Amino acid sequence: MTPSDTRRAAAAPFYGFLTATFISVLGTSMSALAIPWLVLTTTGSAAQTGLVGFAELAPYVTVQALAGPVVDRVGARRAVIWGNAAAGVAVVLIPALFAVDLLGFPALLALVTLAGAARGLADSANSVLVPGTATLAGMPLERAAGLYSGANRAGLLLGGPLAGVLVTAFGAANVVLVDGLSFAVGAFLILALVPAAAAPGHALPSTEEAATAARVGVLRAYWRDLAEGLRFVRADRLLLGIMLMVAVSNLLDQGLIAVLLPVWVQQNLGNATALGILAGVMGGGALVGNLIGAWLGPRLPRRSTYIVGYIIGAAPHFLVLAWSTTLAPVVIVFAISGVAGGFINPIIAAVSYERIPEHLRARVLGVIKASAWVGMPFGALLAGAMAQLAGTTPTLLVAGVAMFLTTLAPLVFPAWRGLDRPVAEVPGQRVTEEGATEADPATRG
Repeated sequence: MTPSDTRRAAAAPFYGFLTATFISVLGTSMSALAIPWLVLTTTGSAAQTGLVGFAELAPYVTVQALAGPVVDRVGARRAVIWGNAAAGVAVVLIPALFAVDLLGFPALLALVTLAGAARGLADSANSVLVPGTATLAGMPLERAAGLYSGANRAGLLLGGPLAGVLVTAFGAANVVLVDGLSFAVGAFLILALVPAAAAPGHALPSTEEAATAARVGVLRAYWRDLAEGLRFVRADRLLLGIMLMVAVSNLLDQGLIAVLLPVWVQQNLGNATALGILAGVMGGGALVGNLIGAWLGPRLPRRSTYIVGYIIGAAPHFLVLAWSTTLAPVVIVFAISGVAGGFINPIIAAVSYERIPEHLRARVLGVIKASAWVGMPFGALLAGAMAQLAGTTPTLLVAGVAMFLTTLAPLVFPAWRGLDRPVAEVPGQRVTEEGATEADPATRG
Protein backbone atom coordinates (compact mmCIF):
# COMPACT_ATOMS: atom_id res chain seq x y z
CA MET A 1 0.00 0.00 0.00
CA THR A 2 1.42 3.39 -1.01
CA PRO A 3 1.59 6.31 1.47
CA SER A 4 -1.28 8.03 -0.36
CA ASP A 5 -3.39 4.89 -0.05
CA THR A 6 -2.59 4.75 3.66
CA ARG A 7 -3.63 8.38 4.13
CA ARG A 8 -6.89 7.82 2.26
CA ALA A 9 -7.68 4.74 4.35
CA ALA A 10 -6.98 6.66 7.57
CA ALA A 11 -9.23 9.54 6.44
CA ALA A 12 -12.11 7.28 5.29
CA PRO A 13 -13.84 7.08 8.72
CA PHE A 14 -13.84 10.88 9.08
CA TYR A 15 -15.28 11.52 5.63
CA GLY A 16 -17.74 8.65 6.00
CA PHE A 17 -18.89 10.26 9.23
CA LEU A 18 -19.22 13.64 7.49
CA THR A 19 -21.30 12.06 4.71
CA ALA A 20 -23.63 10.40 7.22
CA THR A 21 -23.99 13.72 9.04
CA PHE A 22 -24.78 15.59 5.83
CA ILE A 23 -27.46 13.11 4.75
CA SER A 24 -29.13 13.07 8.15
CA VAL A 25 -29.15 16.86 8.42
CA LEU A 26 -30.43 17.17 4.85
CA GLY A 27 -33.48 15.08 5.71
CA THR A 28 -33.99 16.73 9.09
CA SER A 29 -33.84 20.24 7.62
CA MET A 30 -36.45 19.25 5.06
CA SER A 31 -38.85 17.99 7.72
CA ALA A 32 -38.10 21.04 9.87
CA LEU A 33 -39.77 23.05 7.11
CA ALA A 34 -42.36 20.47 6.10
CA ILE A 35 -43.81 19.67 9.54
CA PRO A 36 -44.54 23.31 10.53
CA TRP A 37 -46.01 23.89 7.06
CA LEU A 38 -48.16 20.78 7.42
CA VAL A 39 -49.50 22.02 10.76
CA LEU A 40 -50.04 25.58 9.52
CA THR A 41 -51.88 24.53 6.37
CA THR A 42 -54.08 21.98 8.12
CA THR A 43 -54.86 23.92 11.33
CA GLY A 44 -54.01 27.56 10.56
CA SER A 45 -52.71 27.90 14.12
CA ALA A 46 -49.34 29.43 15.03
CA ALA A 47 -49.85 28.20 18.60
CA GLN A 48 -50.27 24.56 17.50
CA THR A 49 -47.23 24.92 15.25
CA GLY A 50 -45.24 26.04 18.28
CA LEU A 51 -46.59 23.13 20.32
CA VAL A 52 -45.32 20.63 17.74
CA GLY A 53 -41.88 22.24 17.90
CA PHE A 54 -41.97 21.96 21.70
CA ALA A 55 -43.03 18.31 21.57
CA GLU A 56 -40.04 17.40 19.40
CA LEU A 57 -37.37 19.47 21.09
CA ALA A 58 -38.23 18.92 24.77
CA PRO A 59 -37.36 15.17 24.71
CA TYR A 60 -34.44 15.89 22.36
CA VAL A 61 -32.87 18.24 24.91
CA THR A 62 -33.73 16.04 27.90
CA VAL A 63 -32.18 12.92 26.39
CA GLN A 64 -29.04 14.81 25.38
CA ALA A 65 -28.62 16.03 28.94
CA LEU A 66 -28.97 12.55 30.42
CA ALA A 67 -27.44 10.30 27.74
CA GLY A 68 -23.73 11.04 28.28
CA PRO A 69 -23.02 8.24 30.77
CA VAL A 70 -25.00 5.79 28.61
CA VAL A 71 -22.99 6.78 25.54
CA ASP A 72 -19.77 6.31 27.52
CA ARG A 73 -20.77 2.75 28.36
CA VAL A 74 -22.34 1.52 25.12
CA GLY A 75 -20.08 3.51 22.81
CA ALA A 76 -20.75 6.60 20.69
CA ARG A 77 -20.85 4.59 17.47
CA ARG A 78 -23.59 2.27 18.71
CA ALA A 79 -25.57 5.18 20.13
CA VAL A 80 -25.49 7.04 16.81
CA ILE A 81 -26.56 3.97 14.84
CA TRP A 82 -29.44 2.94 17.12
CA GLY A 83 -30.60 6.51 17.72
CA ASN A 84 -30.80 7.25 14.01
CA ALA A 85 -32.57 3.97 13.31
CA ALA A 86 -35.22 4.63 15.97
CA ALA A 87 -35.74 8.22 14.78
CA GLY A 88 -36.17 6.96 11.24
CA VAL A 89 -38.97 4.59 12.26
CA ALA A 90 -40.84 7.32 14.17
CA VAL A 91 -40.54 9.86 11.34
CA VAL A 92 -41.62 7.42 8.62
CA LEU A 93 -44.80 6.71 10.58
CA ILE A 94 -45.91 10.35 10.15
CA PRO A 95 -46.50 10.17 6.36
CA ALA A 96 -47.66 6.56 6.67
CA LEU A 97 -50.47 7.52 9.07
CA PHE A 98 -51.23 10.68 7.10
CA ALA A 99 -51.73 8.60 3.94
CA VAL A 100 -54.49 6.54 5.61
CA ASP A 101 -56.12 9.54 7.40
CA LEU A 102 -55.02 8.41 10.86
CA LEU A 103 -52.61 11.24 11.65
CA GLY A 104 -54.53 13.27 14.19
CA PHE A 105 -52.83 16.04 16.10
CA PRO A 106 -52.21 13.87 19.21
CA ALA A 107 -50.61 11.16 17.04
CA LEU A 108 -48.36 13.76 15.39
CA LEU A 109 -47.29 15.05 18.81
CA ALA A 110 -46.50 11.50 19.97
CA LEU A 111 -44.40 10.69 16.89
CA VAL A 112 -42.36 13.89 16.92
CA THR A 113 -41.78 13.29 20.65
CA LEU A 114 -40.38 9.81 19.96
CA ALA A 115 -38.30 11.11 17.06
CA GLY A 116 -36.92 13.90 19.21
CA ALA A 117 -35.87 11.50 21.97
CA ALA A 118 -34.14 9.18 19.50
CA ARG A 119 -32.38 12.08 17.81
CA GLY A 120 -31.25 13.26 21.23
CA LEU A 121 -29.49 9.95 21.84
CA ALA A 122 -27.83 9.97 18.41
CA ASP A 123 -26.75 13.61 18.55
CA SER A 124 -25.39 13.33 22.10
CA ALA A 125 -22.97 10.75 20.67
CA ASN A 126 -22.46 12.28 17.24
CA SER A 127 -20.11 15.06 18.31
CA VAL A 128 -17.98 12.54 20.23
CA LEU A 129 -17.05 10.94 16.90
CA VAL A 130 -15.48 14.18 15.60
CA PRO A 131 -12.21 14.12 17.57
CA GLY A 132 -11.91 10.33 17.26
CA THR A 133 -12.28 10.24 13.47
CA ALA A 134 -10.14 13.37 13.12
CA THR A 135 -7.36 11.70 15.10
CA LEU A 136 -7.48 8.68 12.79
CA ALA A 137 -7.23 11.03 9.81
CA GLY A 138 -4.38 13.07 11.34
CA MET A 139 -6.44 16.27 11.04
CA PRO A 140 -6.25 19.34 13.35
CA LEU A 141 -9.27 19.60 15.64
CA GLU A 142 -10.19 23.11 14.57
CA ARG A 143 -10.30 22.06 10.91
CA ALA A 144 -12.23 18.89 11.70
CA ALA A 145 -14.73 20.86 13.77
CA GLY A 146 -15.16 23.33 10.93
CA LEU A 147 -15.75 20.59 8.37
CA TYR A 148 -18.21 18.85 10.68
CA SER A 149 -20.10 22.09 11.14
CA GLY A 150 -19.85 22.62 7.38
CA ALA A 151 -21.48 19.25 6.72
CA ASN A 152 -24.35 20.33 8.95
CA ARG A 153 -24.62 23.64 7.16
CA ALA A 154 -24.48 21.98 3.74
CA GLY A 155 -27.44 19.83 4.72
CA LEU A 156 -29.31 22.95 5.78
CA LEU A 157 -28.32 24.75 2.59
CA LEU A 158 -29.75 22.09 0.30
CA GLY A 159 -32.54 20.86 2.56
CA GLY A 160 -34.40 24.16 2.89
CA PRO A 161 -34.82 25.06 -0.79
CA LEU A 162 -35.32 21.43 -1.78
CA ALA A 163 -38.06 21.09 0.81
CA GLY A 164 -39.74 24.26 -0.43
CA VAL A 165 -39.90 22.90 -3.96
CA LEU A 166 -40.92 19.37 -2.93
CA VAL A 167 -43.60 20.55 -0.48
CA THR A 168 -45.15 22.63 -3.24
CA ALA A 169 -44.96 19.75 -5.74
CA PHE A 170 -45.69 16.67 -3.62
CA GLY A 171 -47.02 17.81 -0.25
CA ALA A 172 -45.46 18.18 3.18
CA ALA A 173 -46.07 14.58 4.30
CA ASN A 174 -43.98 13.13 1.47
CA VAL A 175 -41.08 15.42 2.37
CA VAL A 176 -41.21 14.07 5.92
CA LEU A 177 -40.86 10.56 4.46
CA VAL A 178 -37.52 11.59 2.93
CA ASP A 179 -36.32 12.61 6.38
CA GLY A 180 -37.18 9.19 7.80
CA LEU A 181 -35.22 7.46 5.04
CA SER A 182 -32.25 9.78 5.56
CA PHE A 183 -31.90 8.56 9.15
CA ALA A 184 -31.67 4.98 7.92
CA VAL A 185 -28.99 5.87 5.36
CA GLY A 186 -26.98 7.76 7.98
CA ALA A 187 -27.09 4.84 10.39
CA PHE A 188 -25.90 2.44 7.68
CA LEU A 189 -22.96 4.67 6.71
CA ILE A 190 -21.76 4.88 10.32
CA LEU A 191 -22.09 1.11 10.65
CA ALA A 192 -20.14 0.47 7.44
CA LEU A 193 -17.44 3.14 7.50
CA VAL A 194 -16.71 4.28 11.06
CA PRO A 195 -14.75 1.81 13.22
CA ALA A 196 -15.46 1.40 16.92
CA ALA A 197 -11.96 2.72 17.64
CA ALA A 198 -13.12 6.19 16.56
CA ALA A 199 -15.43 6.42 19.58
CA PRO A 200 -13.67 7.06 22.91
CA GLY A 201 -15.22 5.10 25.73
CA HIS A 202 -16.37 2.25 23.50
CA ALA A 203 -14.27 -0.33 25.30
CA LEU A 204 -15.75 -2.63 27.89
CA PRO A 205 -15.15 -1.58 31.53
CA SER A 206 -12.12 -2.92 33.33
CA THR A 207 -12.41 -5.54 36.07
CA GLU A 208 -12.02 -2.83 38.70
CA GLU A 209 -14.68 -0.63 37.06
CA ALA A 210 -17.06 -3.57 36.75
CA ALA A 211 -16.56 -4.44 40.42
CA THR A 212 -17.22 -0.80 41.42
CA ALA A 213 -20.38 -0.72 39.29
CA ALA A 214 -21.57 -3.94 40.88
CA ARG A 215 -21.05 -2.50 44.36
CA VAL A 216 -22.73 0.86 43.84
CA GLY A 217 -25.36 -0.34 41.40
CA VAL A 218 -25.91 0.57 37.78
CA LEU A 219 -28.24 3.49 38.52
CA ARG A 220 -25.95 5.00 41.13
CA ALA A 221 -22.98 4.61 38.79
CA TYR A 222 -24.96 6.40 36.08
CA TRP A 223 -25.75 9.37 38.35
CA ARG A 224 -22.14 9.45 39.53
CA ASP A 225 -20.89 9.71 35.94
CA LEU A 226 -23.48 12.35 35.09
CA ALA A 227 -22.55 14.40 38.16
CA GLU A 228 -18.89 14.26 37.15
CA GLY A 229 -19.72 15.87 33.82
CA LEU A 230 -21.86 18.53 35.51
CA ARG A 231 -19.08 19.37 37.95
CA PHE A 232 -16.62 19.82 35.10
CA VAL A 233 -18.91 22.25 33.27
CA ARG A 234 -19.67 24.20 36.43
CA ALA A 235 -15.94 24.63 37.16
CA ASP A 236 -15.07 25.94 33.68
CA ARG A 237 -16.43 29.49 33.45
CA LEU A 238 -15.67 29.86 29.74
CA LEU A 239 -17.60 26.73 28.77
CA LEU A 240 -20.38 27.76 31.14
CA GLY A 241 -20.56 31.20 29.52
CA ILE A 242 -20.66 29.71 26.02
CA MET A 243 -23.38 27.32 27.11
CA LEU A 244 -25.57 30.09 28.57
CA MET A 245 -25.09 32.42 25.61
CA VAL A 246 -25.93 29.73 23.09
CA ALA A 247 -28.95 28.69 25.19
CA VAL A 248 -30.51 32.14 24.90
CA SER A 249 -29.71 32.56 21.22
CA ASN A 250 -31.01 29.07 20.42
CA LEU A 251 -34.26 29.81 22.25
CA LEU A 252 -34.78 32.89 20.09
CA ASP A 253 -33.59 31.23 16.86
CA GLN A 254 -35.90 28.27 17.31
CA GLY A 255 -38.87 30.59 17.66
CA LEU A 256 -37.79 32.24 14.40
CA ILE A 257 -37.24 29.05 12.42
CA ALA A 258 -40.13 26.96 13.72
CA VAL A 259 -42.81 29.64 13.94
CA LEU A 260 -42.03 33.26 13.04
CA LEU A 261 -40.41 32.66 9.65
CA PRO A 262 -43.15 30.30 8.37
CA VAL A 263 -45.83 32.70 9.64
CA TRP A 264 -44.08 35.72 8.05
CA VAL A 265 -43.82 33.87 4.73
CA GLN A 266 -47.45 32.80 4.84
CA GLN A 267 -48.66 36.32 5.67
CA ASN A 268 -46.46 38.23 3.19
CA LEU A 269 -45.58 35.82 0.38
CA GLY A 270 -48.02 32.94 0.66
CA ASN A 271 -46.00 29.96 -0.60
CA ALA A 272 -43.60 27.36 0.76
CA THR A 273 -41.08 27.94 -2.05
CA ALA A 274 -40.13 31.31 -0.54
CA LEU A 275 -39.69 29.64 2.84
CA GLY A 276 -37.34 27.14 1.23
CA ILE A 277 -35.37 29.92 -0.46
CA LEU A 278 -34.82 31.73 2.84
CA ALA A 279 -33.82 28.53 4.62
CA GLY A 280 -31.38 27.79 1.82
CA VAL A 281 -29.89 31.29 1.93
CA MET A 282 -29.31 30.99 5.67
CA GLY A 283 -27.78 27.56 5.26
CA GLY A 284 -25.68 28.61 2.27
CA GLY A 285 -24.27 31.65 4.01
CA ALA A 286 -23.47 29.62 7.10
CA LEU A 287 -21.79 26.94 4.97
CA VAL A 288 -19.54 29.54 3.37
CA GLY A 289 -18.68 30.92 6.80
CA ASN A 290 -17.99 27.42 8.12
CA LEU A 291 -15.65 26.58 5.26
CA ILE A 292 -13.75 29.84 5.57
CA GLY A 293 -13.54 29.33 9.32
CA ALA A 294 -12.33 25.75 8.90
CA TRP A 295 -9.57 26.90 6.53
CA LEU A 296 -8.51 30.09 8.31
CA GLY A 297 -9.55 29.14 11.83
CA PRO A 298 -6.06 28.30 13.16
CA ARG A 299 -4.86 31.78 12.05
CA LEU A 300 -7.85 33.90 13.16
CA PRO A 301 -8.18 35.48 16.63
CA ARG A 302 -10.93 33.40 18.16
CA ARG A 303 -12.52 35.93 20.49
CA SER A 304 -12.76 38.75 17.94
CA THR A 305 -14.06 36.38 15.28
CA TYR A 306 -16.64 34.97 17.68
CA ILE A 307 -17.90 38.42 18.73
CA VAL A 308 -18.17 39.82 15.21
CA GLY A 309 -19.79 36.62 13.95
CA TYR A 310 -22.45 36.70 16.65
CA ILE A 311 -23.30 40.40 16.31
CA ILE A 312 -23.70 40.24 12.53
CA GLY A 313 -25.08 36.71 12.41
CA ALA A 314 -27.88 36.78 14.99
CA ALA A 315 -30.13 39.81 15.59
CA PRO A 316 -30.35 41.03 11.94
CA HIS A 317 -32.44 37.95 11.03
CA PHE A 318 -35.27 39.15 13.28
CA LEU A 319 -35.02 42.86 12.55
CA VAL A 320 -35.14 42.60 8.75
CA LEU A 321 -38.30 40.47 8.96
CA ALA A 322 -39.89 43.04 11.27
CA TRP A 323 -39.11 45.90 8.87
CA SER A 324 -39.75 44.25 5.50
CA THR A 325 -42.67 42.68 3.67
CA THR A 326 -40.79 41.66 0.52
CA LEU A 327 -38.32 38.87 -0.21
CA ALA A 328 -35.27 40.70 -1.65
CA PRO A 329 -34.00 42.60 1.45
CA VAL A 330 -34.55 39.54 3.62
CA VAL A 331 -32.49 37.38 1.27
CA ILE A 332 -29.60 39.88 1.35
CA VAL A 333 -29.54 40.17 5.15
CA PHE A 334 -29.97 36.43 5.66
CA ALA A 335 -27.01 35.75 3.34
CA ILE A 336 -24.67 38.21 5.10
CA SER A 337 -25.75 37.09 8.56
CA GLY A 338 -25.40 33.46 7.58
CA VAL A 339 -21.77 33.91 6.53
CA ALA A 340 -20.91 35.74 9.73
CA GLY A 341 -22.70 33.21 11.90
CA GLY A 342 -20.93 30.33 10.17
CA PHE A 343 -17.69 31.19 11.98
CA ILE A 344 -19.18 30.58 15.43
CA ASN A 345 -19.73 26.81 15.71
CA PRO A 346 -16.20 25.74 14.68
CA ILE A 347 -14.78 27.99 17.40
CA ILE A 348 -17.14 26.59 20.04
CA ALA A 349 -16.41 23.01 19.01
CA ALA A 350 -12.62 23.45 18.93
CA VAL A 351 -12.56 25.13 22.34
CA SER A 352 -14.75 22.38 23.79
CA TYR A 353 -12.62 19.53 22.43
CA GLU A 354 -9.45 21.20 23.72
CA ARG A 355 -10.72 21.85 27.23
CA ILE A 356 -12.58 18.59 27.93
CA PRO A 357 -10.54 15.45 28.79
CA GLU A 358 -11.18 12.59 26.38
CA HIS A 359 -12.69 10.29 29.02
CA LEU A 360 -15.31 12.95 29.88
CA ARG A 361 -16.24 14.07 26.37
CA ALA A 362 -19.49 12.15 25.94
CA ARG A 363 -21.04 13.21 29.25
CA VAL A 364 -19.67 16.78 29.21
CA LEU A 365 -20.52 17.46 25.56
CA GLY A 366 -23.97 15.99 26.18
CA VAL A 367 -24.52 18.31 29.13
CA ILE A 368 -23.22 21.34 27.23
CA LYS A 369 -25.27 20.68 24.13
CA ALA A 370 -28.43 19.86 26.06
CA SER A 371 -28.05 22.92 28.28
CA ALA A 372 -27.41 25.11 25.25
CA TRP A 373 -30.56 23.69 23.66
CA VAL A 374 -32.71 23.71 26.79
CA GLY A 375 -34.61 26.82 25.75
CA MET A 376 -35.34 25.69 22.21
CA PRO A 377 -38.61 23.85 22.94
CA PHE A 378 -39.85 26.91 24.79
CA GLY A 379 -38.65 29.16 21.97
CA ALA A 380 -41.12 27.61 19.55
CA LEU A 381 -43.86 27.57 22.19
CA LEU A 382 -43.26 31.17 23.28
CA ALA A 383 -42.95 32.52 19.72
CA GLY A 384 -46.19 30.81 18.72
CA ALA A 385 -48.08 32.21 21.71
CA MET A 386 -46.67 35.74 21.29
CA ALA A 387 -47.35 35.79 17.56
CA GLN A 388 -50.92 34.65 18.20
CA LEU A 389 -51.52 37.28 20.90
CA ALA A 390 -49.41 40.30 19.90
CA GLY A 391 -48.76 39.77 16.21
CA THR A 392 -45.74 38.75 14.17
CA THR A 393 -43.97 42.12 13.88
CA PRO A 394 -43.94 43.03 17.60
CA THR A 395 -42.70 39.53 18.41
CA LEU A 396 -39.88 39.84 15.87
CA LEU A 397 -38.81 43.22 17.30
CA VAL A 398 -38.74 41.98 20.90
CA ALA A 399 -36.78 38.87 19.90
CA GLY A 400 -34.32 40.90 17.82
CA VAL A 401 -33.52 43.29 20.68
CA ALA A 402 -33.11 40.37 23.09
CA MET A 403 -30.76 38.64 20.66
CA PHE A 404 -28.62 41.77 20.24
CA LEU A 405 -28.22 42.17 24.01
CA THR A 406 -27.20 38.52 24.27
CA THR A 407 -24.42 38.96 21.70
CA LEU A 408 -22.72 41.57 23.92
CA ALA A 409 -21.82 39.04 26.64
CA PRO A 410 -18.24 38.33 25.40
CA LEU A 411 -17.52 42.08 25.62
CA VAL A 412 -18.59 42.23 29.26
CA PHE A 413 -17.38 39.15 31.16
CA PRO A 414 -13.64 38.45 31.71
CA ALA A 415 -13.90 34.67 31.29
CA TRP A 416 -14.43 35.13 27.54
CA ARG A 417 -10.79 36.19 27.17
CA GLY A 418 -10.05 32.47 27.46
CA LEU A 419 -11.25 31.98 23.88
CA ASP A 420 -7.91 33.24 22.57
CA ARG A 421 -5.76 31.42 25.11
CA PRO A 422 -3.79 28.51 23.65
CA VAL A 423 -4.31 25.16 25.33
CA ALA A 424 -1.18 24.04 27.16
CA GLU A 425 0.72 21.25 25.48
CA VAL A 426 2.13 19.92 28.77
CA PRO A 427 0.70 16.44 29.47
CA GLY A 428 -1.48 16.35 32.54
CA GLN A 429 -2.45 20.03 32.36
CA ARG A 430 -5.46 21.88 31.06
CA VAL A 431 -6.36 25.53 30.63
CA THR A 432 -8.51 27.30 33.18
CA GLU A 433 -11.13 29.81 32.14
CA GLU A 434 -8.64 32.64 32.71
CA GLY A 435 -6.08 30.99 30.45
CA ALA A 436 -3.74 29.66 33.17
CA THR A 437 -2.84 25.98 33.41
CA GLU A 438 -3.66 23.61 36.20
CA ALA A 439 -3.32 19.88 36.70
CA ASP A 440 -5.92 17.89 34.83
CA PRO A 441 -8.21 16.27 37.43
CA ALA A 442 -7.93 13.02 35.49
CA THR A 443 -4.19 12.82 36.33
CA ARG A 444 -4.40 13.56 40.07
CA GLY A 445 -3.73 10.95 42.73
